[in-house]
Formats: sequence, C-alpha cells, structure tokens
Amino acid sequence: MRLLKLIPDQTNFDFVGARYIAFAIDGLLILVTIAALYFQGLNLGIDFTGGILVEVKAEQTVDIGAMRDQVGGLGFGEAQLQFFSGGDCAMPADSCVLIRVQPEDEASGQAAANAIQHVLGEGYEFRRVEVVGPKVSGELFMDGIIATLLAVLMITAYVAFRFEWQFGVGAMISTGHDVFVTLGLYSLLQLDFTLTSVAVLLTLAGYSVNDTVVVFDRIRENRRRYKRMPLKELINLSTNQTLSRTVLTGTTTMIALIPLILFGGPTLFEFSVAILFGIVIGTFSSVYVAGTLLIYLPPLSGPEEQAVPAE
Repeated sequence: MRLLKLIPDQTNFDFVGARYIAFAIDGLLILVTIAALYFQGLNLGIDFTGGILVEVKAEQTVDIGAMRDQVGGLGFGEAQLQFFSGGDCAMPADSCVLIRVQPEDEASGQAAANAIQHVLGEGYEFRRVEVVGPKVSGELFMDGIIATLLAVLMITAYVAFRFEWQFGVGAMISTGHDVFVTLGLYSLLQLDFTLTSVAVLLTLAGYSVNDTVVVFDRIRENRRRYKRMPLKELINLSTNQTLSRTVLTGTTTMIALIPLILFGGPTLFEFSVAILFGIVIGTFSSVYVAGTLLIYLPPLSGPEEQAVPAE
C-alpha cells in the first residue's frame, strides 16, 4: 500500500534564496497587525471587561433592532448585540443573538441577566449566561498577558539549552512572531478576545516551537554530517528534508479543525478559525523565519567552504 505523500521526498526548493519575498510578506502581516491593534484594539470579551454575556436562540429570525431597544431600555448602559451562526443557528437564519451589557458593579450583574430574561420573555432559549466582575476581569487580562510572555521565554530557554543560543533567539522571534500575528487576526476581524483566546495563543506557541525544533534538529544533524557545508545550503537542505513532515502535520491538524468550524457552533468557531490561521502562520515561520534568522546571527561554525560530506 502506497503511503500518502503531499510533498515528494526529494525536494530542492531554494528557501533561503526566496527569503526576501517571504520577509516582505511577513513584514506586511506585521504592519497590518500593528495598524489593527493601534486603530481598532482588541475586542475584549466579558472575561476581560467585566459585565454579563447572554446567548439567546429564537424559533424565528430575530429583529435585532427591536431587541436592542428592549435591552437598552433596562438602563444598564450601552448594550452590544450581534448575530452569530453555527450549529442550529442557521435554522432559521439570524435566530441566535449574543448580548453584552456592562452593569455598574459586580453585584448588579446577576440582576441584569435576570432583567434581560424577563424583558425578552418566553420566546427565547437562553443558552449561556456569564457574569464577570470588573476587578476579576482586570486580573484575568494581566494574568493572560503574563502567561503568554512566560511561555515564549520558557520556549526560548529550552531551545537555547538544547541547541545553541542562536537557535534560542531564532525560536523566540519565530514563536513571538506567530503569537503576535495571530493577535492581529483577533484585532482585524474583531473576534472576541477571551480566556479561550489566551489558550489559543499558548497552543500556537507550543505548536510553532514543535515545528521549529524539528527543523533545528535536522540542521544540527546535518552540521555534524556536512562539516564544511555553507550555512545557507545547510538551511536549505534541512528545510527540504523536513518539508514533507511539516506540511503533513499542518494539513492533518487543519483537517481536524474543519468539522469544528462547520459544526462546532459559535463557541468553537472563533477558537477554530484562530487555530487554523495560527497553524498556517506557524508553518510559514518554521520554514522562512526560524532557520533563516541563523544567517544574520553570529556563525554557528567555522568559515563557509565547499560542501564536503564528513567521512
């Protein structure tokens, strides 16, 4: 039985030669991320802003304008209402609504939730009600930032210890790059940034470094085998040798995410989309960012000479 091969075993792509094109694309992604964060910021969810979140499902298409007037008349400040899809929310269309309001204090949170249920009446199914106080939400936001930064730093320390410090720098920039660009997706599309989103960023950091370590490990092996091979050729050789594994891993993971996007409902939709985007970016950085950065760091070995395999 033939094994599935998305990429031939013997590829000879000049990844290092195409690095400037990759850097241009990557630079554009970073600029878009910076612009999105500066002009739009993050659409912080109830976990980080405090307040209440209510998910409702109607048997018919919802008149969101009338619902906004009903909820807004409760006096809990500006109410944010939006449709969401996924699962049975498409039957009929626009029958599911996400409601956010921010009461003045934590004590009035449950009262606000009860008031929303009362004013909307019995024609709705209340699927989720969350109440988060402002003090708790602020602490959660800072804890999320600290957890993400610590994850990147610990990954850097691990790679630097296992290989050499140059590899650690490459892993730090590559992993930080993946987390930052995925954060830009949240800002650009105004996806809800919640505790689940922090889990997404930490998951992507682990996925990214796993792919990066595979490439680094092959570079280290090839340095021992081809002791006088120039670094650029060594990086190309190692990346081509691990390309099939990298693409196959990313593809199978993305296939597993498709059912979650299509049938996972609103709770899993944004999580799955962010993970899917992060896998693409992580694969890109493993190929074009992590290894290529070694060219611009102090040399790992002696001067470049003609490639000669070690005996």
